[in-house]
Amino acid sequence: MLKNVRCFVLMRNKFVSLKVHPFMSLFSSFPHLQLPDGLSSEQLQQAVAILKSGGLVAFPTETVYGLGADAENPAALARLYEVKGRPTHHPVIVHLGSAEQLSEWAVEIPSQAYQLAQAFWPGPLTLILKRSPRVPDVVTGGQDTVGIRVPSHPVALALLKAFGGGVAAPSANRFGRLSPTTAAHVQADLGQDVDLILDGGASDVGVESTIVAFRDNQPIVLRPGMITAEQIQEALAKPIASVTNKPASSSTVSRAPGTLASHYAPRTPLTLLTPAELDETLTRINTPDWAVGVLARRACPFDLRDKPWLVWQQLEDEPNAAARLLYARLRELDSLSLDQLYVEVVPEEGAWAAVADRLKRAAY
Repeated sequence: MLKNVRCFVLMRNKFVSLKVHPFMSLFSSFPHLQLPDGLSSEQLQQAVAILKSGGLVAFPTETVYGLGADAENPAALARLYEVKGRPTHHPVIVHLGSAEQLSEWAVEIPSQAYQLAQAFWPGPLTLILKRSPRVPDVVTGGQDTVGIRVPSHPVALALLKAFGGGVAAPSANRFGRLSPTTAAHVQADLGQDVDLILDGGASDVGVESTIVAFRDNQPIVLRPGMITAEQIQEALAKPIASVTNKPASSSTVSRAPGTLASHYAPRTPLTLLTPAELDETLTRINTPDWAVGVLARRACPFDLRDKPWLVWQQLEDEPNAAARLLYARLRELDSLSLDQLYVEVVPEEGAWAAVADRLKRAAY
């Protein structure tokens, strides 16, 4: 049984002492790697050593923060699922440091997958491909496919390149809850269940990666993200299958991560409403001891002095900005011990598709 020791965790560019599992002794620095600002060679050594010894490292990506484990270590993967509270049938994405490693983790790779990798990697795109024998069953939920991505965040890339292998990394939060977009979110969610948290600032994209699979050589978007269906069609110079809007139920085997019907949810009950429905609902409420939060792209049309029970948060009216701050806004509202959250619907087309998808699952 491993003893707990003390390790320094980088939080907002300061070292905070936390109890973690021991890691291997530090080895030589990485002179071949250009380290991003805010990441020291010592921190990188610690992170790699923890991964190699079967520990868990939370690290920033451009989408959300990931909770990483060695993708070939069964014990580490079992702990990853346990800490997340993740169902064993729900697959996780393998993160690589370079597209050149793709053929080590997947087989029978269609030419269109290479086209998309060339167009969007490093970046917020996950490809669902036939797994190679190297991929353990626990990573794929027992399926014959695996999700693979090369993230663009400099801290993630430095970690992955230094580690050298694949890192299985779902979002660094409890399963089904709001994804973390800052190191502080990870600390609040997982505390000392994670061995190391690398702080790379707030995630630039703010929602999970676009997921693309290939069925009968036809690409199909399984989960919308910042990279839109239109951008994928343009990169391939051909039409793609319609985005699937039918979420998998929690009792069925899911082909791709993050596609269960209920996901990305705050603890406070959340309901989606049109602007007219929202205004009507708030007008009818006359219970002074009932606390309500609202997230909408418009300013509050009510005088809050008349509705002291109402907290109104305004979401950005531009899709990429809205996506970047979506989880942070919801987390803020969720922290207020409210009785109900109402979120105003957003468009479902184009760049808004990812935000609309996350809100639908949060409200399921």
